[in-house]
Amino acid sequence: MSRKLLVLLGLLMIVVVVVSGCAPPAPAPTEVPPLPAAAPAAEKEGLGLPGDLAGMTWDDIVAAADGQTVNYWMWGGSDVINAWVNGWLKDQLKEKYNINLNQVPVAGPTEFINQVLGEKQAGKDTDGAVDIMWINGENFRTMKEADLLYGPWAEQVPVSEYVNWDDPSVAYDFGYPVEGYELPYWKAQMVIGYDSAKVPEPPTTMEALLQWVRDNPGKFTYPAPPDFTGSVWVRHMCYYATGGYEQFLDDFDQALFDEKFPACWELLSEIEPYLWRKGETYPETNAALYQLFAQGEVWFDQSYGVGDVQASIDRGHYPETARTFVLDEGTIANTNYTAIAYNSPHKAAAVVAANFMASPEAQYEAQTAGHGLLSLDPERLPEEWREKFATYPYGPAVLPSDVLAAHRLPELQSGWLIAIEDAWRKYVLEQ
Repeated sequence: MSRKLLVLLGLLMIVVVVVSGCAPPAPAPTEVPPLPAAAPAAEKEGLGLPGDLAGMTWDDIVAAADGQTVNYWMWGGSDVINAWVNGWLKDQLKEKYNINLNQVPVAGPTEFINQVLGEKQAGKDTDGAVDIMWINGENFRTMKEADLLYGPWAEQVPVSEYVNWDDPSVAYDFGYPVEGYELPYWKAQMVIGYDSAKVPEPPTTMEALLQWVRDNPGKFTYPAPPDFTGSVWVRHMCYYATGGYEQFLDDFDQALFDEKFPACWELLSEIEPYLWRKGETYPETNAALYQLFAQGEVWFDQSYGVGDVQASIDRGHYPETARTFVLDEGTIANTNYTAIAYNSPHKAAAVVAANFMASPEAQYEAQTAGHGLLSLDPERLPEEWREKFATYPYGPAVLPSDVLAAHRLPELQSGWLIAIEDAWRKYVLEQ
């Protein structure tokens, strides 16, 4: 059996996952201003939340959350993020609200989707295993359309005053309306990592990068979709090969897909012999790719987390000479959210925990764990928090925020993502 077939068999057992990536690391946390209190209106009036929390003020909800355990189902593939969740975040929720945080690490959102869906089918509508989830993309759409989410709630909690809900990158999750069913708690953007000691001047256009791949056989690869890093890299290739993403921003169009995307499969197949191990196999996960980069087997990596490379340097995993860049044409960015299961037994704790995770305080501290770009609107933050974020001490492998913002490309709606991943398997992996 060929290595390629082994990869294929493995992939057939995986359901599409889109999770996002991380953000800039930093030195040890410094003393920061306290989280602003809830708005007076939120303290005196009912928030207007549905279901179990109907008619409750913010103070009522905080009181109800006292002593509850909140089960946080999230991607568990980052040791650094896991340590932050089970360290700083867990300690703060206990200290501030007497909430017990229980992380449930998963390989991808399929696990909590199946959990909640199975409970709904079994009629278990009040005592589910899932409280809050790290979610975005087609996974959010799947759960919302199947009535698996609690809400709307996200626009009523105190931290929402710092969220620009008119921003399309917040109000629409991969082109699908959020409508108050999830709360943004960081943003992500793909960057390309490289070792400046081996590649002093990285090729910063897709055309130049592809030529570098041909000129340096075996030194480049990407994870096999549906790994989220591999999937986003394939989308970059397809943006390039098909003449631009703008034509694909509407709902999925099968005729347009059939017309335009063969150029992408042709390009990906053409470069395959120049990839690591001649393209006979692909790393199955982004973690496997990062290990290849750390070992020097490949000289580039890709990540949704703008601070992943710096975090790996700080941990001694990557060489001090590792750096990142974005393509001149831009790189894909998205937003990560928290959502609440419709049958969460701890809705008060879920709402309070999600509100705190999105707060300026938590987002600032999260950057020490490689979490993502700020999802709040800096112009809406109190002055002390604007200053803290504006002067955050990013490391040398983290690109400036204005560079990232100037090179931000949109995600496509979920129908396109599913079609691209299925077609990659059929026309690239199986060929």
